[in-house]
Amino acid sequence: MQTPGEFVSGQVRSVREKVDQLAGSVAETVAAEAQQVSAVRSQVGEYIREQRSAARVSLRELARTAGVSNPYLSQVERGLRKPSAEILAAIARGLKISAESLYEQAGILDRRAGNPDTVAAIRSDDQLSERHKAVLVELYETYVREYAATRTTAPSTAPGVPPGSDPTPSKESA
Repeated sequence: MQTPGEFVSGQVRSVREKVDQLAGSVAETVAAEAQQVSAVRSQVGEYIREQRSAARVSLRELARTAGVSNPYLSQVERGLRKPSAEILAAIARGLKISAESLYEQAGILDRRAGNPDTVAAIRSDDQLSERHKAVLVELYETYVREYAATRTTAPSTAPGVPPGSDPTPSKESA
């Protein structure tokens, strides 16, 4: 038979083991999250560098137009700093791109439907106003979502119609 002291010691040992086990699990989760945050920082930095190169804007010039220091912008591009939404908006203005695209890269906004290259091409077109770009992107994403929905919910194709083809008659065949 156990004495009360032995019982308490056994319970304390059991609790300590559980706490150690949970602490290890929490540490693993924190390490995984830290890696994910680092990857996002690096991704947004690479994206900014690519956009800056495409726009042929120097690091110093972008830092000046965005209202940040040259070393800070360099650290953002190298993934050493995570910029705030306000800084991303200022950088986007300096690059003459949509702040939304930087927010998506930074994980602030959910990535939208469609090909990111198509969306980036629309956003980078100097011949369009910001309003026109937003409307075109919204239309494009709507069409992509509708097409994806029809592909996942479409019943089996009609006899003689190959899968993936449009069964509606074209103007030429009508």
